[in-house]
Amino acid sequence: MNNRIVLPSTLFETSNINSEVMLSLYKDMLLGRSFEDMCAQMYYRGKMFGFVHLYNGQEAVSTGIIKTLNNTDYVCSTYRDHVHALSKGVPSNLVMAELFGKETGCSHGRGGSMHIFSAQHNFLGGFAFIGEGIPVAIGSAFQSVYRKQVLKDNDSLRVTACFFGDGTSNNGQFFECLNMAVLWKLPIIFVVENNQWAIGMAHHRSTSYPEIHKKANAFGLPGIEVDGMDVLAVREVAQKAVDRARSGEGPTLIEALTYRFRGHSLADPDELRSRQEKEAWLARDPIKRLKSYLIDNAIVLDDAIDSLHIEVKQEIDNAIEFALSSPEPEVKHLKRYLFADDESH
Repeated sequence: MNNRIVLPSTLFETSNINSEVMLSLYKDMLLGRSFEDMCAQMYYRGKMFGFVHLYNGQEAVSTGIIKTLNNTDYVCSTYRDHVHALSKGVPSNLVMAELFGKETGCSHGRGGSMHIFSAQHNFLGGFAFIGEGIPVAIGSAFQSVYRKQVLKDNDSLRVTACFFGDGTSNNGQFFECLNMAVLWKLPIIFVVENNQWAIGMAHHRSTSYPEIHKKANAFGLPGIEVDGMDVLAVREVAQKAVDRARSGEGPTLIEALTYRFRGHSLADPDELRSRQEKEAWLARDPIKRLKSYLIDNAIVLDDAIDSLHIEVKQEIDNAIEFALSSPEPEVKHLKRYLFADDESH
C-alpha cells in the first residue's frame, strides 16, 4: 500500500506540463515568496504584531498541491497559512490587510496572521494549535460525501487538502482522523509539510518512526513521500491523490520533504539549525530551480520571467498600499461576527 517515490532533481526533464501551466506555477510561488518577504519588512517596521510565521522555502508544496484543486474544493491550513491562502485564490490585498489587523482583511482584522479565513474561496482557515485543523478538514470531506449521497448533488466530489507539519504527525488527532478518513472513504488529502523542524525540535529526535508517510500503512491508505522542493514532483503526486479522492476511492497521505528558510517565526533568532544544513537546503530553492529549468530549456523567454517579477512586485505594492489605507475595526463593533445575526447588533 505504501509508495515511496524517489524523485530525482531532474524530474523537470520528464514533465509534459505545458509552458503556460509552468509559468503559472512559477508566478504562484513567486507571489508567495514576495508576499512573505514583504511581511518580514512590515513586521520589523512595526506594522504587524503578534506571531508571524513565514513560508519561505516551502512554496512548491502549496503551489503543487493547491493548484491541482478546483475552486469548489477546500483547503485547511496551519498557523503558517498566508501562502496557502494566496494559492487558493484569496486576494493578496485582503490577506495583507488581515495581517495589518484592518477591517478590510479577509477575516475583518479579527484573525491576524494565524487565522486567515475566506468562506468565498473555500479556505477553511489557519489554526494556531497544531492538529486542530485536521478534524475540521475531516468534517469538510464528510460534508462533500453527504452532499453527494444524501442531498443528491450532481457535481463531482469536492476534495479537501489538509496541511500540517511533521510535529503534528505525533499528535492523536492525526491518527484518529486517518482512521476515520479510510473508514468512510473520505475525499481528503493529508499533506505533511516535513520541514525537518518542529519549532526547535529536529524531526528525527521527536519521533520513533521518522518516515511519516509509512504511518499510513497502519490504516490502509497510500502513503507517499515526495521532494517538496520540486513543484512538478509535488504536482504529479497531488494530481493522482486528487483523482483518487474525487473518484470516491478515499484519502491519501503525502509527506513533502521541504525546509523553511527562516526561523520558526519572525521572533525566532534561528540559532539551533546549523549553517551547513541551511545552506544545503537553500541550494535547492524551489523557485530558483524552476526558473533555471524554464530558461535553460527555452520553455519561456527571459522577458516573460521579467514581466512576471514586475507584475508580482506591483501586486505586493498595491497590497501594502491597500492595507495601510484601510480602516481599523471600530471598538463599537467588538462583538460583530460572533453570531449569525451580528449585523442586527
